[in-house]
Amino acid sequence: MSRKEALKEFERHRSDLFGLAYSMLGSVAVSNDIIQEAYIRWHNTETDDIRSPKAYLHTIVSRLCLDELKSARNNRETYVGPWLPEPLVTTSDAQQRLEVSELISTAFLVMLESLSPVERAVYLLRELFGYEYAEISDIINKSEANCRKIAQRAREYVKLQRPRFSPDKEKQHELLQSFKKAIARGDVDQLKELLAEEAVLYSDGGGKRTAARKPIYGDDKISRFIMGIASKERGNFDISPKIINNLPGFSVSVNDELHGIWSFHIHEGKISNIYVVLNPDKLRHLD
Repeated sequence: MSRKEALKEFERHRSDLFGLAYSMLGSVAVSNDIIQEAYIRWHNTETDDIRSPKAYLHTIVSRLCLDELKSARNNRETYVGPWLPEPLVTTSDAQQRLEVSELISTAFLVMLESLSPVERAVYLLRELFGYEYAEISDIINKSEANCRKIAQRAREYVKLQRPRFSPDKEKQHELLQSFKKAIARGDVDQLKELLAEEAVLYSDGGGKRTAARKPIYGDDKISRFIMGIASKERGNFDISPKIINNLPGFSVSVNDELHGIWSFHIHEGKISNIYVVLNPDKLRHLD
């Protein structure tokens, strides 16, 4: 395979490789670094000897991600407040290119965080990319029988915890517009009406920006919390609609500087989860 053909082959798998890395790590920056490292290894390998480029590249990325998660474990355990993935701002075209679809949603990534690194890798390789257990065994260096057990355990957990989505994009847009208007008017009752009674708000400041240290539960507490924030910055807010991790959301700028990224998990016509990323380290790639 010529260098040009090798590059073309790598680019054919880039989107899937990024989806795998990002689903594993929840970091745009680190995922891009891993994809770059995978390309370097691919570039320096005699590709004619590789039977399946896809499996070879997924093996590299999976192992790099597992190594990264092991080294990052202490940071995750001592993280200040709720941990949320780095927001991925997408467009309609990008959503179609990323075959992972809802699997890169904030709601799903937060749920995956409860799995061990190996469980996450096995689940994604099996359920997302359709690898056989013998192939997964080679990728993560565990027996085929062990991979089957890991996959079953992860699948049962995901089945119980997997968030449900409302696919109606038009209704999602209308709900977000009403949310924005309620904030602009300072109408806490209207805002509360848009939230599910058992809604949850997660805010990730990472100890570097003021945020709730614990999740906020319930439509009443959440609506008052949001209005409290808005009242302090009234007139300085700029809210721009975005697609965040394939969920409806928006960016919030204060005094023309990006302050946070909000995304919303909507189910049955109500906002059930709100994810607010305020940690400036997780917003740097968006600047």
